[in-house]
Amino acid sequence: MEEIEITTEYIKADAFLKFAGVCATGGQAKWMIEEGQVSVNGEVCTQRGKKLHRGDTISIVGGPTFRIV
Repeated sequence: MEEIEITTEYIKADAFLKFAGVCATGGQAKWMIEEGQVSVNGEVCTQRGKKLHRGDTISIVGGPTFRIV
C-alpha cells in the first residue's frame, strides 16, 4: 500500500487519481470512477467529486491501493 500525503483538508476523488499518478488526465479519472473501478474504504465510488480525507484507503481494480496521510 502506497501512502500519499495531502496538505489540504481533503482532495476530490478525480483530482486524487491524477495526483497519485494513476491517470494522466481528468477525463481518464472521470471514466475510471464512472465505470466503478475505484473503491474508497472498501466501497465502490462513482462520485468523481467525493471528498477524500486523511486515513481514507483508495483501491483501483487490478491496480494499486493507496492510503491518504
